Amino acid sequence: MVTDPRNPGRWVIHLPIVVPDLTRARIFARTAARALAQVTGCVDAGEVTVSEEDAQGVRHRVFCDRLLPGGGRCALPTEHSVPCTARRRRPNPDRFR
Repeated sequence: MVTDPRNPGRWVIHLPIVVPDLTRARIFARTAARALAQVTGCVDAGEVTVSEEDAQGVRHRVFCDRLLPGGGRCALPTEHSVPCTARRRRPNPDRFR
């Protein structure tokens, strides 16, 4: 793989955490994503997914992430029953790059 020094690319962290069911996996993943977003500002919450250990190619979204009118993304869990609402963004000048 050739790396362009002007565009170093991005790395994705895969952190296996085992829980007993899909509901708990989604809850844990949402909690972890929100906590890490507060610390680093580098979490793309809309891309957070969970999968069954033996079916890792079948991923389940954790956040709705629908595009909202006027910009922004829905921050609610998937399959929510209330209207979509925007994600609150906090500026973090010390975020990792």
